[in-house]
Amino acid sequence: MGQRVLVVDDDRTVSDVVCRYLEHAGYEVSHVGDGIAALEAVHERRPHLVVLDLMLPGLDGLQVCRRLREQPDGVPIIMLTARGDEADRVLGLQLGADDYLGKPFSPRELVLRVGSVLRRAGEPAPPAAEVFVDAGLEVETGPRVARLHGRELTLTLREFDLLAHLMRHPARAFRRAELLERVWGWNFGDQSTVTVHVRRLREKVEDDPADPRRIVTVWGVGYRYQPADA
Repeated sequence: MGQRVLVVDDDRTVSDVVCRYLEHAGYEVSHVGDGIAALEAVHERRPHLVVLDLMLPGLDGLQVCRRLREQPDGVPIIMLTARGDEADRVLGLQLGADDYLGKPFSPRELVLRVGSVLRRAGEPAPPAAEVFVDAGLEVETGPRVARLHGRELTLTLREFDLLAHLMRHPARAFRRAELLERVWGWNFGDQSTVTVHVRRLREKVEDDPADPRRIVTVWGVGYRYQPADA
């Protein structure tokens, strides 16, 4: 069988369609309908990825995401939401979701995003591991470790890849669409995903996230990593 995907959604119509499309794409799919069952299924079945609805009975999707991110294995999460409030989607990304789709959505697009997230999660480290050091910030791509002034940072998969990519190209400005393609591997999708991840990174690597000196905004373009000695 293929990689294991856990679908967490209490809407049977939606979950049946999602499961069918994922199975047709070659994934080994299981389904649960509430938050407590989701946590148990992740523990028992060890899925490679979780498709997680935001609105669930018992524990909602945000609570499930928060609890999964407290565990060391870091299973990738794609969040589904029917809520129109952007703040809910942003909070999901801040809690560590790797991607989200708003309902109604295209099942084919979901399958593409599942494949993209799994490819990123399964990419091997480069043969020659890279090390980036700048003003107390150290990033090692081999063990995928980042430290700030000797303290190891807790970064999600995307946060680490985004930071490494920006430090690999210091002082170079990237458009959000470029970062979405180079870091996420997408040539489609909501570019606000990049904005949210930059905000989260700043909270972890900047002395003052409100006045960033490392990951700076290039107005009208996007973002760049500004080395301390530049």
